[in-house]
Amino acid sequence: MANTSPAAGACWPQGYARAVFNSLPSTNAAALAADGPIWIMAQTQTAGRGRRARPWNSPRGNLYASLCLHPNDAPAQMALRSFAAALALRDALITAGVSGDIITLKWPNDVLISGRKMAGILLESSPRGALPCLAIGFGVNLAMHPDLGAVEEGATLPTSVLRETGLTIAAEDFLTHLAASYALREAQFTTAGFAPLRADFLAHAARMGEVITARLGTGAAHTGRYETIDDTGNLILTTATGRMAIPAADVFFG
Repeated sequence: MANTSPAAGACWPQGYARAVFNSLPSTNAAALAADGPIWIMAQTQTAGRGRRARPWNSPRGNLYASLCLHPNDAPAQMALRSFAAALALRDALITAGVSGDIITLKWPNDVLISGRKMAGILLESSPRGALPCLAIGFGVNLAMHPDLGAVEEGATLPTSVLRETGLTIAAEDFLTHLAASYALREAQFTTAGFAPLRADFLAHAARMGEVITARLGTGAAHTGRYETIDDTGNLILTTATGRMAIPAADVFFG
């Protein structure tokens, strides 16, 4: 059963609906089939997924929510909303009581607390209808995190808000913070473009100036100094063979 109220409290942004379910296979799948703007949240998912189709464990107590939008943008422009999403999540955590001093952003859109990953963000699009449907999915470890033994070697260790801060935050309450924060970042992006998002992301970027490894979907890996992100969102590394722009990769900290 879904709660389909268009407002979730005093801070809920105008123009965004919401639907809250006890369980869904995937909030992103539901968002891709919806008419937005609408937030779709589930208390648990039975087939949640992360980047590169990795399964996303979905125990109760964490946030699983996806935003459905219909932007009239080119695919590359739509993809830049991954930075808006990461910044909105950081904003929401601060509003919920987490100190901004311990929140950093790992390119392209992971959010870290005290250097550990506490959320995943997944963008997917579908050409359905006159305008494409963009689903921005958030999996936020509010109360629990995956088993450390299941983490890929070299990957950033997971954590939860509760573990790092002692704060207990209900998922629906956090959805309100996130929806309000994202609405502001979306307005910023549509009116001012990517430049202010890029500047804010760089101001809070994890491991800027350090040596990192970017592993591509092909299996190739490039190690170099993390210099910046460019005005199209590419990761810029200075490697032994020169400066390199990387549009998509999994990043590993050495």
